Amino acid sequence: MNDLLRIGHGIDVHRYAESYQADKPLKLAGVQLPEEYSLVAHSDGDVILHAVCDGILGACAAGDIGQHFPDTDEEYADADSSQFLEQVLQIADKKQMRIISLDVTVIAQVPRLAEYRQEMAANLCALLSLDSDRVNLKATTTERLGYIGREEGIACHAVILMEAHAK
Repeated sequence: MNDLLRIGHGIDVHRYAESYQADKPLKLAGVQLPEEYSLVAHSDGDVILHAVCDGILGACAAGDIGQHFPDTDEEYADADSSQFLEQVLQIADKKQMRIISLDVTVIAQVPRLAEYRQEMAANLCALLSLDSDRVNLKATTTERLGYIGREEGIACHAVILMEAHAK
């Protein structure tokens, strides 16, 4: 059987809350950052994990994160996005799909993410059970252009390569 390769693309965007909320700290790639920013979101608002979930679902032709975890369902209020990822990985497994590689780009004017990049990438590897040479995480700004440049929010793109596998 020839391996079937599929690419998935995920994107997520959340705006920053007007003020820091101690009960809703900034989490990216499952890592709680010490920065005083909070995101407006039904769940914890982890844009990286949301984009990764959408990328996996896309590669599996299994819809999107909003279909599986709607923001109208109170069950997902303040949910830890790593739980979404666990369920999405189960969907991929049922469809006999596994991850080959993941490339993530976070777009944020603030906070500066360089000092957290390695920890976030390592946590992604752990959550996805992937070696570090299969996961890349980078961050960029918009050079003060648009809503991100005005420090109103944060965005993330994730591109994932997956292959079909026999159980």
